[in-house]
Amino acid sequence: MFGRSIHLFTIFGFAVRLDPSWFIMAVLWTWSLATQVFPAMIKGLPSPVYWGMGVAGTLGLFASVVVHELAHSLVARRFGIGMRGITLFIFGGVAEMGGEPPSPRAEFLVAAAGPAMSFGIGLAGHGVAALGRAGGWPATLLAVLGYLAMANLALALFNMVPAFPLDGGRILRSVLWRWKGSLRWATLISSRIGSGFGYLLIAGGVLLVVTQGNWGGLYLFLLGLFVRNAAQMSYQQLLLRRAFEGEPVSRFMQPNPVTVPRQISVGELVQDYVYRYHHKMYPVLDASGRLIGCVTTRQVKDMPKDEWSNTTVGALAGQCSPENTVRPDTDALTALSAMSRTGASRLMVAEGDQLLGILTLKDLLRFFSLKMELEQSP
Repeated sequence: MFGRSIHLFTIFGFAVRLDPSWFIMAVLWTWSLATQVFPAMIKGLPSPVYWGMGVAGTLGLFASVVVHELAHSLVARRFGIGMRGITLFIFGGVAEMGGEPPSPRAEFLVAAAGPAMSFGIGLAGHGVAALGRAGGWPATLLAVLGYLAMANLALALFNMVPAFPLDGGRILRSVLWRWKGSLRWATLISSRIGSGFGYLLIAGGVLLVVTQGNWGGLYLFLLGLFVRNAAQMSYQQLLLRRAFEGEPVSRFMQPNPVTVPRQISVGELVQDYVYRYHHKMYPVLDASGRLIGCVTTRQVKDMPKDEWSNTTVGALAGQCSPENTVRPDTDALTALSAMSRTGASRLMVAEGDQLLGILTLKDLLRFFSLKMELEQSP
């Protein structure tokens, strides 16, 4: 999840994207509404009508989740928290923050905004449905409105469970942060509670499948896995931010890296560099030692082998860009985020056209592991 997502639209400056896993949820949710929920609410309708109601209910829930996450994003922006956008996936949606909130108050208000919006939508939905019943609206429309009202109230209640990274867990973290004055301690405690809640969901899912043969328990099981992993990763991400934020990449780079002259052939690159050093990316220099770009093993793989001998590395090399190059004063956390976004494990560190070194993901993680080991020792 959260790999290659599909951009849908931009609203209030926030990009709304779909993770491919969302389509699994959309199909299953539509099927459940069309074959179970709406037939139980209104009996005797033709099957195509139920399926139409199912699609409407799923799209309405989709819109509700977007509005829920948009509420988080708007409040976060008010406090100066960078937002990468909103991503919808199989377990709902997430407003992706670029950093931690600046204060317990900001954390509380950002976290509470989503459930408050869902609760408001749920109450408004019940009000509109009541007006519709008085006005003689079609029963199918009233059923969809009633379902969406209840779904939003359920969404608000579930998110208020005090288990990180749910909104209730973030509210709990804000209270603990305000109490002790330590974001790290507050995150540790709330993430442990989140992990425990994840295990509870896993156990509940297993019981549903084993005792009742209800395969809806599989979704609950997977949701529990997601909550547990997200809670544990949230604490690790905080530690990563604390370890690297404000540190320049020049502190972690390898000086004097292996470089490749632009005039050699791709075949020579493979034989003399790739098979010898086993790197996936190599800086490319011209005859005067200026950096002109880099070449990757993926580029080589995509080229027909019969062209390796008559194609120079310079012809194949990609230009320096923010995707593969950083300045020596770049924040290490920014570089780590770029690696995560692009899937790159190596970045060139350069000043103008002068190569200063190579920053590798392996070196960053080795430093982080050593730092955690030393800080946790008695």
